[in-house]
Amino acid sequence: MNATTYPLFDVFVSSVYIALLIFWIILVFHIIGDIFRSHDLVGGAKAAWVLFIFVFPLVGCLVYLIARGSKMHERDLQAMQLRQKAFEDYIRSIAHSKVD
Repeated sequence: MNATTYPLFDVFVSSVYIALLIFWIILVFHIIGDIFRSHDLVGGAKAAWVLFIFVFPLVGCLVYLIARGSKMHERDLQAMQLRQKAFEDYIRSIAHSKVD
């Protein structure tokens, strides 16, 4: 198929499909990261969520976002605060050891 037989609208539609696929892949990685970061889920529930997302990709992501999406931001914020505190503690320990 050459450029003259592939209309511009089809190029646009293909680009939209590729963008949606990339966005969905990013969403899946974000959800899986949130599943494993959740301390309120036990191992079996985590496995069930991951399996549900891989067996029913679109529906699984939507159900996860509806069921547990309200707490995703809070878990992200807690993880970021823990990383920031660990970084600051590390910097303090290094600065303290350089002074001695």
